[in-house]
Amino acid sequence: MSETTPLDILAIAAHPDDIEITCGGTLIKMAGKGCRTGALDLTRGEMGTYGDEKMRDDEAARAAEILGLSYRQNLSLPDSGIEYTQSNKLAIAQVIRNTHPELVILPHWRQRHPDHLACSRLGYDACFLSGLKKAALEGEAFRPRKIIYVSYFRNTDYSFMVDISDEFEQKCRAVAVYQSQFGQTSGDKIKQALKSTLNLPDLIRSGGKNVFQPGTGIYDLMHTRAHQLGQMVGVEYAEAFTIREHILIDDPQTMPVRSM
Repeated sequence: MSETTPLDILAIAAHPDDIEITCGGTLIKMAGKGCRTGALDLTRGEMGTYGDEKMRDDEAARAAEILGLSYRQNLSLPDSGIEYTQSNKLAIAQVIRNTHPELVILPHWRQRHPDHLACSRLGYDACFLSGLKKAALEGEAFRPRKIIYVSYFRNTDYSFMVDISDEFEQKCRAVAVYQSQFGQTSGDKIKQALKSTLNLPDLIRSGGKNVFQPGTGIYDLMHTRAHQLGQMVGVEYAEAFTIREHILIDDPQTMPVRSM
């Protein structure tokens, strides 16, 4: 019988560092509220240009501490080769049964990287399969109550935002742990740079590798993105999420964010 580790929230992503970049601030915030948060990485990122499996395992473990995670696991599926198969669905579903999360966070279904797309589809199906009593899984049937999808740099169909103004600096420190991917940038430099927008270019020029489009570093993308999303809802920094269902409101007068 697989060991059970009860969680409130489980984030699922294809590669180490995906969760930190897309919803790290929200996980930090929810852990601060007393929620038991966890992360499931499907691959060890071994096909990436930089680093190797051992290095990325160590980075993921250190990042988990900064995020305040209660649980982190890696399924060691092949990087750049995640396939949409029943066996992969069941492997993720077993983790869901073992952790019983009320909320699951998945990649958005519109993706450039095939692994991210496969992860989104597999994660959704796994949430369903976990609730089937006759599924070839250990433990009692369980199905999460809510699934939300993180926002990547390309999609704009947001359903809601989460204010991460107080958590943004800590989120950046979690991403900075992945030095194999983003360069030898220390947490102290991040902290200093975020005190003033004038110092942010110094952080961007501090040696981070350009793993996205040429000339663009991860901290520039994160700062610009989070600040833009925050401006939409009247806060300094935010993360955006999408849901497939509608939200039920009891009292429209109490809805946050002004319309004009």
